[in-house]
Amino acid sequence: MKRISLLMVVIVLVGLPAFAQKDENNRIRNSGQVMVEILNVPDNIPQSLLDKAECVIVLPSVLKFAIGFGGSYGRGVMTCRSGPGFSGRWSAPSMMALEGGSFGLQLGGQATDFVLLVMNQRGASSILTSQVKLGGDVAAAAGPKGRDAASTDVTMRAEVLSYSRSRGLFAGISLEGSTLRPDNDGNERLYGKGVTAKDIVINSAIRPPASAKLLVSTLNRKSPRNRSGK
Repeated sequence: MKRISLLMVVIVLVGLPAFAQKDENNRIRNSGQVMVEILNVPDNIPQSLLDKAECVIVLPSVLKFAIGFGGSYGRGVMTCRSGPGFSGRWSAPSMMALEGGSFGLQLGGQATDFVLLVMNQRGASSILTSQVKLGGDVAAAAGPKGRDAASTDVTMRAEVLSYSRSRGLFAGISLEGSTLRPDNDGNERLYGKGVTAKDIVINSAIRPPASAKLLVSTLNRKSPRNRSGK
């Protein structure tokens, strides 16, 4: 009996890494699908802003919890234009986590997809190396839609522009007060121990997994060149 119990424990422990990796791959696939769908809706993310973005963060199905407080929890991915100058093709994705904030109250509590454009190198480096508070550590603003890439002071100063999609409704939305951080446990499960988010995204130390094909190919097709004018 003890041998059977021990064998079951071993089987479970051996199977956990494979299960966890499958979960990260599903997250990447879902992020790719969200990116495709959002870029295909009318009045979507302005092409001029996507072309100037250094990085894109996709957070599928962010869930609200603790009704009355508006806290939220989501897991997604971040990909950047590769190389130290952010001028190359889109990189393998790093796992990311979004937590906190009160935006859930504005959206009625349902699961919501988010796409965030990271507009400069400072914002990208901060997000890839530590936990940052949107609206505090990095300047954030609701992103303009469609052809209305208005050059308002807020948009021009923002390091992160954020968009949401919930029940088919696509809009720019402020995520001020939320925190973003690399999901290091997710990266370790997917890519192996000792690989940092910066290694994956900026240093291009990792090739994109097969699950990232849709996400990376969509961005390479829709915005192959960095037009930020650096």
